[in-house]
Amino acid sequence: MAPETTLTPDLIAEGERLFAGAWVFVRGVPGLEYLPPGDRPEIAFAGRSNVGKSSLLNALVDQRTLARTSNTPGRTQELNYFRPPDQGPGRLLYLVDMPGYGFAKAPKQKVKEWTGLVKAYLRGRVSLKRVFLLIDARHGIKAVDREIIALLNESAVSFQVILTKGDKISVGELAKVTAATALALQAEPAAYPEVLTTSAERSTGLDLVRATVAMLIKPL
Repeated sequence: MAPETTLTPDLIAEGERLFAGAWVFVRGVPGLEYLPPGDRPEIAFAGRSNVGKSSLLNALVDQRTLARTSNTPGRTQELNYFRPPDQGPGRLLYLVDMPGYGFAKAPKQKVKEWTGLVKAYLRGRVSLKRVFLLIDARHGIKAVDREIIALLNESAVSFQVILTKGDKISVGELAKVTAATALALQAEPAAYPEVLTTSAERSTGLDLVRATVAMLIKPL
C-alpha cells in the first residue's frame, strides 16, 4: 500500500508560488571546485540518460528551454544549477540537473569524468536535501538504477523516486508499477517511501513535485 501523502493543500499552493516566475540558469559545474557556495538547500534530479530529467525540470518551472533537452542520451554532462527569480524569504534554493547515468553517446573518458563528479557530489554536499531519482514508468527500476540507489544509501543521501512518462502507459499499468516501485524501495534505507508519478508532456503530477520541494526547504 502506498504511504499517505503529507502534501497538504497549503503546501501545494506554496509549491505553485515557489515555482512561479522566470527561473534562472546559474552555472554548469564540471568539477567540485566550481560548485556555488552551499548557502541554501539543493534539490537534485538524477536518472538514466534520456529518462526525461530536463523535460521534467522545464515543465516544473513552465519554461521550455531552461534545461537543455535532447534525444541524444548523455547531453547533460555537468551539474547544472538553477534558482528562482526572486530569492527572498522561502525562495532560497537551487535545483540541480545531474548528468544522466547508463548509456551515453559520449567518449568513455568523458563518461568516467562526469560519473566521478556525480559520486563526489553526492558524498560531500551538505546542502543537498534530497535527490529525486527519475525512473521511466514504462520500465521500472533497472539494474543501472540500483547502482545509484546503492550509492545514495552508502552516502546517506535521502532520495525519492519520481516515475516519468506516466502518460505512455495505461492507468492500470501505472498503478502497478507505482506499487511495485514502492515495495522495492522498502528495503532501501535512504529512500523516502512515497513514489510520485508525472508526465511532463501532460503536466500531470507536477503540483506534487513542487509541493514536495516547498516542504523540503521549509525552516524547521
